[in-house]
Amino acid sequence: MLPVPRRFRARGNCSDLQRGAAVVDFALIGGLLTVIFIAIIQLTLVLHVRNTLIDAASSGARYGTLADRNPQDAVGRAEELISGSLADSYGSDISVGESTQGGVRTLEVVVRAPLPVIGLIGPAGVMEVRGHAALPS
Repeated sequence: MLPVPRRFRARGNCSDLQRGAAVVDFALIGGLLTVIFIAIIQLTLVLHVRNTLIDAASSGARYGTLADRNPQDAVGRAEELISGSLADSYGSDISVGESTQGGVRTLEVVVRAPLPVIGLIGPAGVMEVRGHAALPS
């Protein structure tokens, strides 16, 4: 059998070109997965806050249309629900008024709140949600 020249002999399991490639792959994929994970957490937080605000606005509107209540009671109820579930700053801008939805007079509660942001990433701005309840005739 002929001897194999030294330059063609394998040194261990990987060649010089592949040495360290696993570390680079891990860094690239790890960074990408971290960004995707943080984006999912951000989206989940925004949706949670939005759904909580919608529920508080709707519940406040229903509370304000009861026979022994007035529209300012709707604002108080919405503030109470928001401060019990989220930070107080989310319930600082609540307004109430009458509107017509499908030919029916309704009490409308509007909540304006900042979008929750993790760190410096994510959208900046204000989220506006509305809740309606039919007014008694």
